[in-house]
Amino acid sequence: MEKVIGGQLAAEALIDKGVEYIFTLSGGHITPIYQFLENTKVRLFATRHEQAAVFMAEAWARMTRKPAVAMVTAGPGFTNALTGIASARLANAPVILISGCVGLESAEKLDLQDMTQLPVIAPMVKKALVCHNVERIPEFIDMAFRYAENGRPGPIYLELPCDVLNAAADMTKVKKYSSVVEKRVVDLDSAAKIVDMLKEAKNPLVIAGSGAYYSDAGAEITELIEKAGLPLFTMAGARGLIPDTHPQCFESSLAIRPGAAFMANVSTDLVLFLGGRLSLFYIFGDIFPSTAKFIQVDIEPEEIGRNRSIDLGVVSDIKALVKEINRIIDAKKLGGEFKKQFAPWMEFLKKSDADGKEQAKPMWESKDVPIHPLRLANEINKFMDRDDDIVVADGGDTSTWMGMTRTVKRPGTYLDYGLYGCLAVGLPYANAAKVKNPDKRVLLVIGDGSVGFNFMEFQTAIKNNLPIVVVVANDTLWGMIAHSQTLRLGHAIKDGTEIGLVHYEKLVEALGGFGAFVEKAEDIRPALEAAFKSGKTACVNVLVDPSTISPGSVALANLGGYKVG
Repeated sequence: MEKVIGGQLAAEALIDKGVEYIFTLSGGHITPIYQFLENTKVRLFATRHEQAAVFMAEAWARMTRKPAVAMVTAGPGFTNALTGIASARLANAPVILISGCVGLESAEKLDLQDMTQLPVIAPMVKKALVCHNVERIPEFIDMAFRYAENGRPGPIYLELPCDVLNAAADMTKVKKYSSVVEKRVVDLDSAAKIVDMLKEAKNPLVIAGSGAYYSDAGAEITELIEKAGLPLFTMAGARGLIPDTHPQCFESSLAIRPGAAFMANVSTDLVLFLGGRLSLFYIFGDIFPSTAKFIQVDIEPEEIGRNRSIDLGVVSDIKALVKEINRIIDAKKLGGEFKKQFAPWMEFLKKSDADGKEQAKPMWESKDVPIHPLRLANEINKFMDRDDDIVVADGGDTSTWMGMTRTVKRPGTYLDYGLYGCLAVGLPYANAAKVKNPDKRVLLVIGDGSVGFNFMEFQTAIKNNLPIVVVVANDTLWGMIAHSQTLRLGHAIKDGTEIGLVHYEKLVEALGGFGAFVEKAEDIRPALEAAFKSGKTACVNVLVDPSTISPGSVALANLGGYKVG
C-alpha cells in the first residue's frame, strides 16, 4: 500500500472543500502540501510577498462571502502575513491562514526560521489551531472552515508543523469531516418591538453594515424601506447591497460624504443599525443625538452596546429578522401609515442630499492644475459607470476622496481598507478582483505612498495576464500625514512626509505593462480609455494638488489619541 503523508491529507482536504485558489508564497515548510496540489483543480496563486497573499485572500473572502485560503511558510513567511490577518479581522473576512512551522523534534534547537508562532497570532484571529497529529489534519481543516464562516465571519489560523506534514499516516485512523453550518441565530420576537419603536419615530434611519451583506439581506432591506418609506444608508461591506441609485438609498452613511449623511446622523430620533460597528467612523457613536433611540442588530452578542447605550439590542441573523419585520408591517397594514408618517423626514433628507452635493460640485468639477483629487475621483466614478465595474481604493487621502465620490450599484464592487486603515491593500485587492471577475473592468486608485508597499504585485498582475488599471493619485507626499501635521503643528515634518516625484508609470512599462502620465484634468478620461484599451496591466500616474486637505486628514489631526495637551 502506498504511503500517505500529512501533506497529501492536507491537499486532499482542501480539494474536498472546493477551494479554487490558494494565495501563497512558497517555502520549504509548506512544500509537502504544494507537491500534492500540483496539477489539481486547486490553483496555487503566487504573490511576491506574503502580506499580498493574505490581502488577496481577504478580498476574495469579501467578494464571495465564503472562506478563502492563504498559505505561508514558517518564521518570516508567518510574520509577513500578520498585517493581512489584522486587516481581515476588522473586515470580518473569513480568511484561513495555513502556516508551516519547524518540526516538533526541532523546536528550541535554533532550526531554520524557528519561532513560537501561535501566541503571536492567537489574539488576532477568531481561532488559532495547531495540528500535532498527522491523522487529524482533515479534521483540523474542516474545523478551520467551520469556525471561519460560523457566526460573525473572521480569520482562522491553522499551523501544520513540517514533520507532521511529512509523517506517514495510519489511514485506519483518518476521519474525513465535512460539516456544513446552515442555521444562524434568529430572534424573530424582536421584530414586533422594532415595529413598535418605528411607530413612535419621526426621523428614523436605517443603516446597513457588513452583517447585512454577509446575511445577504439586500432584497429584504429593499422591501422594508419601500414598504415603510424609510431612508437607508449603507456602510462597509454593505455598500451596493442596495444600489446607491435606489431613490430611498442615500449612499454611504459616513458624515464626510457629500449628500445627506451628516444631516441624517445628527437629526435622527431612531437608528436601526443592521450589522455595523459604532467605530471611529461614527465618532464612536457620538455623532447620533444622545436622545435618539438606538436599535442594534448583530450576530455577535459582544458587539452590541460598544460605545453607546442601546435601547434594543438584537442578536440575530439580519435577513430573517427583516423578513419578519416586513411580515408584521403587512399583517398590520402599516405600510401606508409609515410612509405618511416619515414623508416630511424623507423630503428633508432629499433636500439635504441635493444641498450637500451642490457644495461639493466645484471640487468635483475643478479645472485646477495641479488636479484637485476630488476631480480625479469624479472622473474615475463617471468612467467606471457599468453596474458591475469594480473599483478599489487604497491610500489615506486617496481612499477618502474616492469614498466621498464612488457610486456603488452592486455589493462587492467597491473595496477599500475599511476600519484597519492599512495601506498596501490596493494591488492585492485589485488582482484578486480580476482573478475572480476576469470579464469585468477593475480599476484601482491608490496614493503614491501606498503604491510603494506592494509595488511588485504589478509584476504578479503582468505575469498572470491580469489587465487591471491602476491610477496613482500622485501628490509627491505622504499626504494625509503631512496635512494632519500642518493642522496640528503649523507645518509638515519634511523628513517624514516628502516622497518626491516618481514616474511609476515608467516602472510599470519596464515590467511589461502600459503607462501614462497625466497633469491636466481633461486628460484623465483619455488616459483611462487608453489604459483599458491596451489590454495590459496599466499604470496611469496623475499629478494631484499636494495642498488639498481631505476630511480624513482633518479627522486624523483631531483624533483623540493624538491631541496635544
